Amino acid sequence: MKKLFLFISFITISILLHASKVDTIIIKSNVMQKEIKTSVIFPSSYTGSEKDYPVLYLLHGYSDNYGSWLQKAPKVKQLADTYNMIIVCPDGGFSSWYFDSPVDPKMQYETYITKELINYIDENFRTINKREGRAITGLSMGGHGALYLSIRHQDIFGVAGSMSGGVDILPFPENWHISQRLGDRAMYPENWEKNTVMNQLYLLKGNKLPMLIDCGINDFFIEVNRKLHEQLLYLNIQHDYTERPGVHNWEYWNNSIEYQVLFFNHYFKDKLN
Repeated sequence: MKKLFLFISFITISILLHASKVDTIIIKSNVMQKEIKTSVIFPSSYTGSEKDYPVLYLLHGYSDNYGSWLQKAPKVKQLADTYNMIIVCPDGGFSSWYFDSPVDPKMQYETYITKELINYIDENFRTINKREGRAITGLSMGGHGALYLSIRHQDIFGVAGSMSGGVDILPFPENWHISQRLGDRAMYPENWEKNTVMNQLYLLKGNKLPMLIDCGINDFFIEVNRKLHEQLLYLNIQHDYTERPGVHNWEYWNNSIEYQVLFFNHYFKDKLN
């Protein structure tokens, strides 16, 4: 029994010594004139290594924050280790939807992420500083944000995903404080038309941006995801689309994130090796 205890203790210590590392950093956003927290997960191989790493930007949903993925899906630390990538979890605000608000100067998250955040990460950590070394995905509001940002900035992101994404905001004019970011839809219809993922698809050309889109069949966003899938098929835009049993909750996203990271890992291996 004593030998077994010592063996288990040795294994536990080994895991702790070779576990991923998490830092919380604070970035000053000049465009929004405020400090923003971000969680950065490093694989265990990062310490003591001189190599550069691909980066996954992982966006949270409505009403969550930079710490939500680590708190509610702690397996992301293991995924960073398993696939040797840095995972960055930025704070996207309570209800930013990750675009630059035309009515609220304090909500300029497209500019913040694509210019300030990525520049900071690349300048301060050993990253593969090119589009082929960057992936982006997220859940719900973050799913909208990941596709919105990657489609509009294909020079920055090489691959993208969405989990239960609110990929078309037009059917939801009274929900999730979107009107506070875009104005009332009846009064400012152009703001809404310009800032939904569904109306960014004209920017996609062929197979430049691989995408993995998934949603639970009992999720309230399932219909907008199906319409996105249909439109991508119509436009002959290559993408992977999956529906699985599930609703809009962390049980589904804990399962989904494993498929998403595996998808990104295949992309990185193909493009970087």
